[in-house]
Amino acid sequence: MSTLLLVRNGRRAVSLTGVGRRGTDALSGVHPVARRSIIDLSYSAHFMDFQGSSIPSSMKKLVVNKLSPNFREAVSTQTVAIPTPGDAELLVRNRFAGVNASDINYTAGRYDPSVKPPFDAGFEGIGEVVGLGLSASSSYTVGDTVAYFGSGAFAEYTVVPAKESVPVPAVKPEFLTLLVSGATAYIALKRLGDLTKGETVLVTAAAGGTGQFAVQFAKQAGCHVIGTCSTNEKAGFLKSIGCDRPINYTQEDLAKTLRKEYPQGVDVVYESVGGSVLELAVNSLATKGRLIVIGFISGYQTASGIPHFKGGTLPVKLLQKSASIRGFFLPHFLSDYKEALGSMMKMIAKGKLVCEVDCGDMSEEGRFVGLESVFRAVDYMYAGKNLGKVVVEVAPPPVSNSKL
Repeated sequence: MSTLLLVRNGRRAVSLTGVGRRGTDALSGVHPVARRSIIDLSYSAHFMDFQGSSIPSSMKKLVVNKLSPNFREAVSTQTVAIPTPGDAELLVRNRFAGVNASDINYTAGRYDPSVKPPFDAGFEGIGEVVGLGLSASSSYTVGDTVAYFGSGAFAEYTVVPAKESVPVPAVKPEFLTLLVSGATAYIALKRLGDLTKGETVLVTAAAGGTGQFAVQFAKQAGCHVIGTCSTNEKAGFLKSIGCDRPINYTQEDLAKTLRKEYPQGVDVVYESVGGSVLELAVNSLATKGRLIVIGFISGYQTASGIPHFKGGTLPVKLLQKSASIRGFFLPHFLSDYKEALGSMMKMIAKGKLVCEVDCGDMSEEGRFVGLESVFRAVDYMYAGKNLGKVVVEVAPPPVSNSKL
């Protein structure tokens, strides 16, 4: 097998070509001097260097060793060799990784029962390209900044297919919020919400990672937006991003408030809590109302993963209102993904989209820095303390020894 890596080393690009069969070049036209078999990976790693900061021989990553909805019980930190990218892959030095409610669904094995431990954890990351394969070099080069949505993001370095990587202007956690949280809100409301100007939209967990986007997209569609939250600080944030009626359910009775202020019901519900909140959402639907279920976080930490729901009269309630409940799971809508990301990136560039990030600066133990802090970040999110998307700083900016 031959390998070719095209990366920068100092001021110039270095082409490193492996040898195919004895006596032949892996690529025709390559000068014999450039021919070298890459067997010693520590040697090849030197040529995947970026900004004079050598790639180490090993790294840390989080691995799921046991299926459990208890993240701390399921996951452990391991030290492994730095992976080498294949022909159409990138090696990304992760700077930030996103934390999602569904991380514990993944550790519990609820998405694909055929996948058995051990397997890598984490869905989304952002960082710099520090190595790449030949095919990948047609679109990327070392030093490019990319984000990605895929497994294995809870690691210091991750190999990512080039075609699944998203070029970003800079390594900022705000761009990370778009990959799962922003895309879920954008596509779900566009494809399943059928929003019409003047309608009323209820967003549960509105100040969270995806709720913040649902509020903004519903407002952009000309709708009246209601958002539930748990603190006055979150209510203030919701007002700042256009929410017409934030409801702090720790101080107001949500059911009574909706009945009193919205007697005709709500046209669309963007729901991620489940259980009693889902029951309330069903009861609050207007005629021809649409309820979009994007999750049910209240049940994820249980053995079944599903919160209790009183649905015996559900068919009657839907029929009486000609209403509907629609489920949304992002991997089923990947054909919409590119357009969604492109549209949101344009909104950011024009200053028309707020991407609130919570890196744990206000948490008891401080900012989420290093892979070990992922465990704290998951606990923090499930305690409902976050305002915006929970993000972990995997590693600080690399220190460059380069004089370029």
